[in-house]
Amino acid sequence: MARTVTYTRWLHLCVPAGAIALWMVFFRREPYLLGALAVPVGLIPAVRHGEGIQAQGLLVPDERGRPDATIAAAPAATWQDRWRTVLWLEMRLVLAAVAVMITVWGPALAVELLRLGIGGAPVAVPGLGVWQPHWWCTPLAVLPGVGSPVLLVALGHFATRLARTLLSPSPAERLRLLEERTEQLLERNRIARELHDSIGHALTLAVLQAGAAQAAGDPAFTERALAAIEEVGRSALDDLDRVLLILRENGRPLSGRPTLGNADRLLEAARSSGSTVDVELSGPLGQVPGPISREGYRILQEALTNVLRDAGPVPIRVRVAMVGPQLELEVANPLPHRPSPAPGRGGSGLRGLRERAALLGGETQAGPSHGEWQMRVRLPLDGAAVPRDFPNAPPIRQ
Repeated sequence: MARTVTYTRWLHLCVPAGAIALWMVFFRREPYLLGALAVPVGLIPAVRHGEGIQAQGLLVPDERGRPDATIAAAPAATWQDRWRTVLWLEMRLVLAAVAVMITVWGPALAVELLRLGIGGAPVAVPGLGVWQPHWWCTPLAVLPGVGSPVLLVALGHFATRLARTLLSPSPAERLRLLEERTEQLLERNRIARELHDSIGHALTLAVLQAGAAQAAGDPAFTERALAAIEEVGRSALDDLDRVLLILRENGRPLSGRPTLGNADRLLEAARSSGSTVDVELSGPLGQVPGPISREGYRILQEALTNVLRDAGPVPIRVRVAMVGPQLELEVANPLPHRPSPAPGRGGSGLRGLRERAALLGGETQAGPSHGEWQMRVRLPLDGAAVPRDFPNAPPIRQ
């Protein structure tokens, strides 16, 4: 009795009693005719929506608005849902009549028994005849006095179980909710990867540039390092603003995400940090589909970030090529002579690379080989045809 939901369920049980009272007052018809009227009303799709919202708010308030709620709050989409709504309305009328009887007659009977116990006038109890005053009527009054709340609580539990059966989401609704939830999780993971790659890359370059400028003691080098820090910082702020716009979902147009065509700024940033970057571009990279080109840019960004963070300003070899029906990206750097953690190991960088590649149906290989740490990613082009004019395009080295 100390739970709030007990009283909200009681309110839910008594709501149809108002409809019954109005029916009796204004139409002066038999109550069973109201049950007949509930049949066409329950077949209206929007009625299930309203009943679901009411049931969520009063029967299971802790599930209100949750995607995994056991009671659906959506219009009826199938005839099965409509007929279940009809049955629910009929049961609501019956439960309302029972709840009103318990609410009214239980306390009234307890009061009459107490009156009989102190010598009041005889009482005609429906179905039980005439009761005469007697002392045992006083302790007997405890039964309806305590039993009425117990019965109302039990009736509320029964109504909740009935609502979860008759107003539960259909298989189609469960599948739709599951798909929406999956899309939300995928979007959250994508945004997390975007922030990790962009902000992590900018912070890594800024730290390396600042450290190199401090160690060099050359004003000219310090000026170039500060300019590079400013550039990567502005780029990171642009990416952060774009991601925040997505999170706000305000419908404003978003700036385009960078693609492999913008990879030059990644390479220049790596060079400005003190690394020697040897780049090999092969094939008609301009023909790479947009989604693959954007993810390829992020993969290359994260791979360079891992190298600079874990190995420092070491020589880096980058290869980007279209080989048949797939795009290949390779980033390699010499392993340090002193023991140190392998690039990308122990953090979320390598895991993010693998997730990006897996979402596009690609594969990732990373590990030491021939004195180098090598990271290779292959992304299928989804059948995108390579122009016949470039069957064996020569590599372009930068």
